[in-house]
Amino acid sequence: METQSKRILVVDDFAAWRRFVNTLLTVTPEWQVHGEAASGVEAIARAQELQPDLVLLDINLPDINGIEVARQLQFVIPNAKIVFLTTEPSSHLVSTALRTGALGYLLKSQLVDELLPALESVFSGNRFISKGITFQDPI
Repeated sequence: METQSKRILVVDDFAAWRRFVNTLLTVTPEWQVHGEAASGVEAIARAQELQPDLVLLDINLPDINGIEVARQLQFVIPNAKIVFLTTEPSSHLVSTALRTGALGYLLKSQLVDELLPALESVFSGNRFISKGITFQDPI
């Protein structure tokens, strides 16, 4: 039985980083980058248009920060999974991000090793937090 590929929206203001994420995902036909966005406003519009299964979302965006984008995405695409991709290891920020409903929090420095396991975990309904991050569970 063939499984349908999961449609992913990659949100980051750095185009080379979006291309890098796209390249990592091409090794697995199960994951398909369906679109990209460079800002929070664009992310919300693209999510509404594309209805992705998952959003890989940077926290530091030029207009609306990723935390607020995630809150708005809960209304625009309520069934989609959200995984933050960031350079920010702050335990407070991790807790805040997870309170938006996100299931994943990945450090960009760990992306090569952790992206695919994170997606598998999140699509199984489990949380995934990058190794080395310690935080108080907000839930």
